[in-house]
Amino acid sequence: MATCNGERFLSEQLDSLASQTVTKLDLWISDDGSKDRTKVILEEAARNWKKGKVRISEGPKQGFVENFRSLMIDPSIDADFYAFSDQDDIWDEDKLAVATEWLSAQPDTIPALYCSRTRTVSENGVTIGYSPLFKKVPSFRNAIVQSIAGANTMVMNRAARDVIARASQNSTFVSHDWWCYLIVSGVGGRVFYSPEAKIGYRQHQNNLVGENRSLKAKYNRLKRLIGGGFQGWNRLNLENLEKCKHLLSEDAYSTLAMVRNCQGTCVHHRLLSLLRSGVYRQTGIDQAALIFACAIRGL
Repeated sequence: MATCNGERFLSEQLDSLASQTVTKLDLWISDDGSKDRTKVILEEAARNWKKGKVRISEGPKQGFVENFRSLMIDPSIDADFYAFSDQDDIWDEDKLAVATEWLSAQPDTIPALYCSRTRTVSENGVTIGYSPLFKKVPSFRNAIVQSIAGANTMVMNRAARDVIARASQNSTFVSHDWWCYLIVSGVGGRVFYSPEAKIGYRQHQNNLVGENRSLKAKYNRLKRLIGGGFQGWNRLNLENLEKCKHLLSEDAYSTLAMVRNCQGTCVHHRLLSLLRSGVYRQTGIDQAALIFACAIRGL
C-alpha cells in the first residue's frame, strides 16, 4: 500500500483489508510524507492487526508511481502472493480469496497475474457504475498499446512479482498497473482478467487517476490517443521494455520491434508495421483510433 495524506478514507480501507476472508495477510505500507493523520491511523492499525505483520516505511517522496515502485523492488517483502492496495478503496471481503484461488491453480514457476473489472463508488461508498468490461483475451499484443485493469485489482504469484521486480530495478513507467501487465504478458506469463468486480474504486476530488467509463472519460481517452498524449506514454513504455529485452519472450520482443517501427517517418511503413505486429485495443472504436493515431503521428 502506498499512502500520502489519506486520512479521510484510509480507516475504511484498512477495515476492508482486515475483513478479508484469507487467514494471513501482511501489510507493507510506504508513506510518502503525509502531513495529516495518515501515519497515526497506520500506527493504530498496526497495533491492532491480527492477520500477520505490518511494516510502515518512508516513501521516496517522488510521487505515487515511485512510491509503489519502491515497494515493488523491495527484496525484504516476502510472500506467496502479492497485491497492490490504494489508500481510499473498499475491498469486497472475498477479493483476495477469489484471486488466490485462480493463482493457486497455476504452476508456481510461471508468472501469473490476476486482475479484474472495478466497481466505482461515490465518496460515501455508494455504487455509481463499473469500469468497461473487456472481452478480448489479455496478451502482450494488447498490453503494448493498452492497460486494461487497475493495480488495485491486481494479485500476482511470487514468480510474477520476482520478474516485475527485476524489470523495475532500473526502469520507470507511466503507471505500475500497465507496467505489470506488460511485463507478465511479455515474459510469457499468464494474465487473467475477471469480469467480476471485487473492489469499490472510490471517486473523489483528490483521485490521482479517475474512472474511465463515462462519456467524458471516453472522450478524454480518445483525445489523448489521437492528440499525442498516448504517444508520450507509449514511447516511455517502449524505451523501458527495450531495457528489459533480455526478460521478454522471443514473440514479445518481435512484437516490440514492430511497434517501434510504428514511430518512423513514412506513413505507409508505420501502418504496415502496425498491421504486421497484430497489436490490438479492446474495443473497435479504440482500435480505429489507434490506427488513426499511427497514421497521423506514429505510436
